[in-house]
Amino acid sequence: MTRHEVLTTVKKHILDVAEDLNEDMINPTMSLKELGINSLDIVEVVSCSMRELKIKVPRSELSKLTNIDALVDLLHRSVTEKVRASTVS
Repeated sequence: MTRHEVLTTVKKHILDVAEDLNEDMINPTMSLKELGINSLDIVEVVSCSMRELKIKVPRSELSKLTNIDALVDLLHRSVTEKVRASTVS
């Protein structure tokens, strides 16, 4: 899975929780809070994205994130590691 596909997944879930936004308003350098997304909805975006990507990321790693790009990088790295681990097994 490419980084762009992970970004598309995250954007889809952002748009699901923030109905007043459109895709053009989502700048990956912004934080979810800057987009007006509250704490509960942030949890929803992250949880739904991980569920769709079939990965789990420790909360400690999620707490360090500052913007959407950082979230996408972390999720993409997790997806890549999962694929790599499954091909080694």
